[in-house]
Amino acid sequence: MTVEVGKPIPDFSAPLTGDKTFHLKDFIGENLVIYFYPRDSTPGCTQEGLDFQALLDEFAKHNTMVFGLSRDTLRKHENFREKQGYTFDLISDTSEEVCNIFDVIRDKKMYGKDVRGIERSTFLIDKDGKLVMEWRKLKIAGHAQAVLEAVQALDSTN
Repeated sequence: MTVEVGKPIPDFSAPLTGDKTFHLKDFIGENLVIYFYPRDSTPGCTQEGLDFQALLDEFAKHNTMVFGLSRDTLRKHENFREKQGYTFDLISDTSEEVCNIFDVIRDKKMYGKDVRGIERSTFLIDKDGKLVMEWRKLKIAGHAQAVLEAVQALDSTN
């Protein structure tokens, strides 16, 4: 089963930095941004996280939590988060269970080799747990700002 705009997201849980577990149902009543990225400590993934970090206060003003997700281990996530100064948590999906729910695993070419990996994607979930917007095959430049604008628009309609 994969997600669809306008439909509720099935509840899921996954390991979270800070020695916690992410449970979707725990965030009913808040908007959520979950951004999927290929790997910790790569230039693009680092920049994407820094862009979301820079706008965290604005997201918070609109009752919105931000989470990053990759297939990296919690240990890698903790190191990445600390090194970059991210104050939001990162979800670890080594089993690809959450990636499969959101249908973000793709075959890609990397340095001439075929690899399976996460297609950079972001999902906006409203306070009722419904998917309201998705960005796939996105470019990093300006993306966090575009997500914030979607959150602001959502907040103004609620």
